[in-house]
Amino acid sequence: MVDIKDGANGTTANDIQVGGQHYKTMPIQPWEVMEAVLTHEESVGFLKGNVLKYSMRAGRKEGSDDANKARHYMMKLREVTGK
Repeated sequence: MVDIKDGANGTTANDIQVGGQHYKTMPIQPWEVMEAVLTHEESVGFLKGNVLKYSMRAGRKEGSDDANKARHYMMKLREVTGK
């Protein structure tokens, strides 16, 4: 389980990987590509949708760390929107 501190000690959402290292080993993370090809509003919508999905799924999928995934997407959403 990853302990997400919402930017504590200068950590950004891009520094964290919940549920493995599959995105961290890529030269560019998928949400960075999405930020480049989607409008700001579309990118924010993607992040909000994932916060909702993982929040609603938390505790329902065995072996999943959905609560921390939701926190991770919320962290990225706050970074993107400044809220």
